[in-house]
Amino acid sequence: MRRIIQLNDALQKKDEKDLAAQLDELINRQRQLWSSVGGLVEIVPLFFLKSTTEPVEGLKPYTALQLEGRDVYIREGCYLCHSQMIRPFRAETERYGHYSVAGEFVYDHPFQWGSKRTGPDLARVGGRYSDDWHRTHLINPRDVVPESNMPSFPWLAENTLDGKLTPKKLEVMRTLGVPYSDDDIAGATAAVQGKTELDALVAYLQNLGTAITARR
Repeated sequence: MRRIIQLNDALQKKDEKDLAAQLDELINRQRQLWSSVGGLVEIVPLFFLKSTTEPVEGLKPYTALQLEGRDVYIREGCYLCHSQMIRPFRAETERYGHYSVAGEFVYDHPFQWGSKRTGPDLARVGGRYSDDWHRTHLINPRDVVPESNMPSFPWLAENTLDGKLTPKKLEVMRTLGVPYSDDDIAGATAAVQGKTELDALVAYLQNLGTAITARR
């Protein structure tokens, strides 16, 4: 009789544990559901706001040379040490300029916001230094910034662009909504042919953040 009572008590405890586990699972699923719904409520409207889907005034698509430079920027992993996103904090706007806005990046596929700043933010580096400064800095950073730990990229001055794939790149960007014309695509190869990767990267950097000229 005692054994039967013990077994019955154990069964009840097991049933209680199973029920508690089921309730925990149900609660977790509900939390996940509401988190998903909340995320959709916050994110989906952004796809329909002009401030996040339309270019800021003065924004132009990258030229063929700038687009090639952007590819060099990505290939060399520049985004791993440099961000392109100025947050709306005084410490950042005083140093880098006007905070970043969504309309500046509508032609970036993918955007290069980055998440780490081993080096400074580059969102508004365009026009801040001369072309010669950038060339020297990319070939040997310590020639202009003695304490820099940035690697050198001397091969960029030696690698020449042939432009064979440049029209295709513009075509792909056009399918993503970048307003390249047929003339832009037709003249893409000639626009980059004979230029070095260093020329392209400097052209890209000199364009960054120039659509907004206000300080903050």
